[in-house]
Amino acid sequence: MEPLTEPQIRAAFVNCSKGEAKRLAVPKDLATRPWPDLDFFGWRDPQASDRAYLAIPTGDGLRALALRCPPPSTTRPRRSMCAMCLTTHTGGVSLMVAARAGKEGKLGNTVGTYLCADLSCSLYLRGLKDLPPGDRLSETLSVPEKAARTTANLAAFLAKVTG
Repeated sequence: MEPLTEPQIRAAFVNCSKGEAKRLAVPKDLATRPWPDLDFFGWRDPQASDRAYLAIPTGDGLRALALRCPPPSTTRPRRSMCAMCLTTHTGGVSLMVAARAGKEGKLGNTVGTYLCADLSCSLYLRGLKDLPPGDRLSETLSVPEKAARTTANLAAFLAKVTG
């Protein structure tokens, strides 16, 4: 993925107003992110634990989504699978919900999916971020094939939000 700037990210949001995009928290350390190892850029809002964001490069340019997610669970963690990268985690997957773009979103319609809670899918599939023992499933796909699968899953989720 090519490095992104704050103005690029703010201009790419498809499911919130320009005012909301202007006010949301974009990380200040964009220059230090591992851009070559990312298939998309995802981050959690440090001031609002129920908010997360995705910036997804597409053939039509950068698209970004504002997501809502539940606060960390106080119940016993369960093993779950991320719907984007298909990584399993014990307690590390969250249901994240995006308002639909346009009129549908203004009516309150949403689309949800299960994502790695820290939005580090790209790093997990490349083995650059560790998982607890027993959480990594063995796969025969190569890293480029896993990245292509993740990108396709993200594109399908983005299509549900914008479609």
